[in-house]
Amino acid sequence: MVNKKSNVRLTIVGLMLGLLLASLDQTIVSTAMPTIVGEFGGLDKFVWVFSAYLIANVVSMPIFGKLSDMYGRKKFFLLGLVVFMIGSALCGTSTSMFQLIVYRAIQGIGGGALLPITFTIVFDLFPPEKRGKMQGLFGAVFGISSVLGPLAGAYFTDYVNWKWIFFINLPLGVVSLLLITLFYHATLPNNPNQKIDWWGTITFAASVLCLMFGLELGGKEFAWNSLQSYSLFSGFVILLALFLWIETQVSDPVVPLKLFRNKLFTASMGASLFYGAILMSAASYIPLFIQGVYQGSASSAGQVLTPMMLGVVVSSVFGGRFISKLPYRNILLVSCALLLIATSLLSTLSYYSPAWVQSLYGIFGGTTPQLTPRPLVIVYMILMGLGIGASFPVVSMSSLHNVGFEFRGTVTSMVSFFRSIGSAIGVTVLGSVQTGALTSRLTELLPGSNMSQIDPRALLQPEVRAKIPPQVLEKLTVGLADSIAIVFQCTLLMAVAALICILLMGKARMEIPAHTKQKA
Repeated sequence: MVNKKSNVRLTIVGLMLGLLLASLDQTIVSTAMPTIVGEFGGLDKFVWVFSAYLIANVVSMPIFGKLSDMYGRKKFFLLGLVVFMIGSALCGTSTSMFQLIVYRAIQGIGGGALLPITFTIVFDLFPPEKRGKMQGLFGAVFGISSVLGPLAGAYFTDYVNWKWIFFINLPLGVVSLLLITLFYHATLPNNPNQKIDWWGTITFAASVLCLMFGLELGGKEFAWNSLQSYSLFSGFVILLALFLWIETQVSDPVVPLKLFRNKLFTASMGASLFYGAILMSAASYIPLFIQGVYQGSASSAGQVLTPMMLGVVVSSVFGGRFISKLPYRNILLVSCALLLIATSLLSTLSYYSPAWVQSLYGIFGGTTPQLTPRPLVIVYMILMGLGIGASFPVVSMSSLHNVGFEFRGTVTSMVSFFRSIGSAIGVTVLGSVQTGALTSRLTELLPGSNMSQIDPRALLQPEVRAKIPPQVLEKLTVGLADSIAIVFQCTLLMAVAALICILLMGKARMEIPAHTKQKA
């Protein structure tokens, strides 16, 4: 709904800044962690700097989405922004790894409000014929920031100070805070009789915590078949069942289960889940291939994501523009076709050049490159970005199709929630696949070697790599390349699963009022 009292342009700027900050901080610490560990120590705990933010983020999203439906978007966006800024300031003043982990969790709680409420406010502000374009623009911002984070972290760490990856949030956050406070005047919900579903909130948070802790710690702090893993995943199942039962008994559930009776909504959540896993796969393993196989630096590995970012931006903007013209399913079918092509090509990555490349070089009399040419990988990445980008605006819009105002915050938060859960599951599953494939491949390439004494991470350290005998280094590199190819073979299966969800979406399309069409 359009609120005439709001200054829409300045509100959009404030929302974009908030979205940029929250999504950047999901990945910005990655390139700064070696420096932080060198200062604080705690190498065995560094993974929690990422996990604390992600877990807090995922748990708080649906809760803030529901609260914004009950009591208004503006106050919870501002609350989330203030909490995020407090967490950022505390992170920058950390003096130990434990403090940094706790403060990152505070940041994550704030980010859990900013991400979903931003997209909900955009939906509220604009009439149907403009929502697609704006969701496409905001989807582009989210996509860019998801992969821009490592570059920003590297810049501040190398040229300023690692603390500024957190302090930079303060001036930008203040600008966003002022713009939203002064220029956004939200329409308050008219639901005076609604009550907070405390038991549903508690069981939901507890079940998600069990799942996230199981995914984050399993295979690292303890084995997958350990008592700790069984306990966490059993706790998740039991608490989830209890949560679902509670939601059928209360009048104002945290997650209205009746939404899942809508095939379009359910299919949209499934697509969001698998697209989240695919995005994380590309953002994690393409840089690993560049750094470990091409022997590039950490900075070059981060920069190589730029082509994918450009693809995400273009696809997100175009996807938003076509929402009002085509059914949601048709747009996502094109998107998924590009994903299937991209993941199929990435699954052929190898240390050695493909046969057709060797033939091409032979025809023109050139020297055949030993490695797969980098331009090929860049083309694959562009296709991946083009495939992923359209999902941001389209899934956001399809999930809200014919949903009442009182559920918009909840639904938008669920889109972000499923995307984040998909990313977490994707990282865990693909990480286990890559580790197992690498061990198996190195056993074949280096028979008789003690695998426990071989650390493939040495391939990411130039000074260590230089000390490895050339014949051993080549086999280690071949093993790493092959294991990453297997990861993308699994990613291809995720793209197929996304395709199935898309096919289930039916022929629904955005409904634009007749009088609006006539004016256009």
